[in-house]
Amino acid sequence: MKTTVIQKADYVLGWDEDSQRHIYMTGADVAFVDGQITYVGADFKLTTPGELETVSGSGKMLMPGLVDIHSHLVHEPINKGYTDETGSAGLYNSNLYEYMPTMEGDEEAAPAQATLAAAELLMSGVTTVVDISAAHEQWIEIMVKSGLRCCLAPMFRSARWFTRNGHLVEYEWNERTGIEGMERALKLIDKARTHPCGRLTGMLTPAQIDTCTPELIQASHAEAGRRDLPWQIHAGQSLPEFHEITRRHGLTPIQWLHSLGVLDHRSVIGHAIFTDDHPNTHWNTSKDLSILAECRTSVAHCPTVFMRRGMALRDFGRYRRAGINMGIGTDTYPHNMIEEMRHVGYVARLMAQSPHALTTGDVFHAATIGGANALGRRDIARIAVGAKADLVLVDMTHHLMRPSRDPMRSLVYAAADRAVHTVFVDGRKLVHEGKVTSLDYQRASAEVDEAQRRAEKLVPQRDLIAHRSASEMSPLSFAVVGADSTFGNPAN
Repeated sequence: MKTTVIQKADYVLGWDEDSQRHIYMTGADVAFVDGQITYVGADFKLTTPGELETVSGSGKMLMPGLVDIHSHLVHEPINKGYTDETGSAGLYNSNLYEYMPTMEGDEEAAPAQATLAAAELLMSGVTTVVDISAAHEQWIEIMVKSGLRCCLAPMFRSARWFTRNGHLVEYEWNERTGIEGMERALKLIDKARTHPCGRLTGMLTPAQIDTCTPELIQASHAEAGRRDLPWQIHAGQSLPEFHEITRRHGLTPIQWLHSLGVLDHRSVIGHAIFTDDHPNTHWNTSKDLSILAECRTSVAHCPTVFMRRGMALRDFGRYRRAGINMGIGTDTYPHNMIEEMRHVGYVARLMAQSPHALTTGDVFHAATIGGANALGRRDIARIAVGAKADLVLVDMTHHLMRPSRDPMRSLVYAAADRAVHTVFVDGRKLVHEGKVTSLDYQRASAEVDEAQRRAEKLVPQRDLIAHRSASEMSPLSFAVVGADSTFGNPAN
């Protein structure tokens, strides 16, 4: 048996079980064997026969790996440079119905997108991810190769949404498709859970509240209970969705899910932005947050994708004070969890109009323990004896980490992934000197670039409003001219 010990780290973010919070420990050692932490404290000494590997913690902060509970690895990388500034004016600036369906990767692009996103996550300190994606043949293979601890969440739904005019969302229903999709998801989850790597789990994920029948929502939640799986659904993610659910049922999305009996400790709501007391919904009740808290339902908060549309949760600190378990996800590109954490803090303070809305400690708790709680895991996201050896070494000598009076603040608000030096998952080193060793992400990035060019050609036929080109739907930041252009040159 080989014991690995990280010796005398400048800072260790240890877990204090009594106070249920992370704490700074200085000059501490952390040892692990066979993927499990066996020692946290001062001056580790090997007391059992076996090999000892030492890793210097000098100039480093050791923190638990981050938990991303809402990510779309196989869908989002291709959108870079296309959906950054788009949104339908007639649909409250949501990007979901008019723009997102026009830029989709083909099957050939799926492995490259997943590989690129997984690498980005690892290099930003993520060790556990919930991948909410359409199933593809190489999904399990890529996740195993990446070394990530992955919760596979194959989406299924009863209807697809679309808009033909930019101000009305329509739905094309096929209930059988939803049922068959759930059956396929269960088979894939079963396959993942039995994989010998031991790092794969599953989550039942009816895609969106407005595209699933109540029967599918209830059946999937019941099946999650029978199989002891977490369950997640997108809800409260746009005003058109909020209005659609209130039109159909006379209840807010959160209240309707509650009436279906699907909100409990295993449930996660993706986004939950547009609640009854959000200033943009103008609804006649104020009980959505208390419902989520009383049902012990978690919220997956992903501020970046909504910042782009001028939307925001109101506000992260308020949800926490209401007693809601908050986790964080990288819903969009870049799959950079530390930058997402930065946005959590900034947007919360902006919406609360106060620097006291939440602390950086609150944000880190959500990115670790909040995510672990949402997944029903007590063995990840903490540095404590018995926990998984999912660990991140941050280079405190990096110029962006200095001054380092409070290293977590320096990481979140300045250095981000640039200071992530080493990442271990299950005791296996996957990132070294800031680079992923388990995946060829450079090749994957080139393949995604090519896939985007293929997808651009299909934009006109996917645009149901006016068959616009990609450049018409999402104009480039600047005009493109050739090197032989006379623009700006003096006349001959």
